[in-house]
Amino acid sequence: MPGKEETVQHFLDLIKKSKRGKFKIYIGMSAGVGKTYRMLQEAHALLKNGIDIKIGYIETHQRKETEALLVGLPQIPRRKLFYKGKELEELDVAAIMQLRPEVVIIDELAHTNIEGSKNEKRWQDVLDILDAGISVISAVNIQHIESLNEEVKKITGIEVKERIPDSVLNLADEVVNIDLTADELISRLKEGKIYTSDKIAAALKNFFQSEHILQLRELALKEVASQVERKVETEVIKSNALKHERFLACISSNEHTAKTVIRKTARLANYYNSKWYVLYVQTPKESPERIPLDKQRHLINNFKIATELGAEIIKVSNNNIAKTIIEQSEERFITTICIGKPHLSLFRLILVTNVFNELLKKLSSSKIDLVILS
Repeated sequence: MPGKEETVQHFLDLIKKSKRGKFKIYIGMSAGVGKTYRMLQEAHALLKNGIDIKIGYIETHQRKETEALLVGLPQIPRRKLFYKGKELEELDVAAIMQLRPEVVIIDELAHTNIEGSKNEKRWQDVLDILDAGISVISAVNIQHIESLNEEVKKITGIEVKERIPDSVLNLADEVVNIDLTADELISRLKEGKIYTSDKIAAALKNFFQSEHILQLRELALKEVASQVERKVETEVIKSNALKHERFLACISSNEHTAKTVIRKTARLANYYNSKWYVLYVQTPKESPERIPLDKQRHLINNFKIATELGAEIIKVSNNNIAKTIIEQSEERFITTICIGKPHLSLFRLILVTNVFNELLKKLSSSKIDLVILS
């Protein structure tokens, strides 16, 4: 694994190569692993190398070791605004654009901006800054990645509300994992290096359990390994050779099943660095005049999630679902169709409807794979 000095030098080289800002993300399995600390260490190293670097937004969580590293680093004042009677602070994107540092440090990538801000999310602010030719170093925890939302919820029992699309992670020129063992992280927590003393007991009972930490650590390591592998493949072969896989996620108006199919297909497409689509076949019983409003809202929300994860949405009105799936697959050169596991047993479903029967029959004469996602 490269040392800190090597990664700093590598990012330094990237900055000098391109007009568009370069993007580096530190990723960790949870709060307290040292992402912010490492960003500030890198800021000092870049400053010593003559790079015009400024702190755009940093969240120290009152950790003394982290706060000490702020000394000597130029900071851009935060934007102050009142919301519901309270004075709050946000990243000042306009000030960053005006000052135009070579590199800006922006913490808490998944943060939701205060109502009335130009962008809803901080990651959208970061994209604007990158487009302006300013390089960004940021940080995020693994539980904030959209396609991992369900897996994180299963591990911790908590649904994380603030999330970033996988496509944002894919835009990063570098993704660096900040890793600690479960014992090291729990020791840091007990020593008061993560939360204040009044929050330690609750944290140990909930999120900071060894089993949870180990599973989240595995997710983080896999995600970073996948990102590195994808970057290497892209650098080695600048052709469509690695993009021959094409995935089609077939969804219904069932909110939970559709969300699962979308997220799992996104993971597959990301792994293969491939184009993917989401298909919704609207039958006459789900026409705009007949579909219940709640299902309509769920569909719109799922289309939004799919778009953020990088999918192209296909919406077709047709009574023959199987035929439409095959037609769309052939038209777009799909290699793998992804569907959700039926609530009925597959055998019963084939007996009572012709959808799967027809789909399987048509697929048997093609080279398209069918994946049934649980």
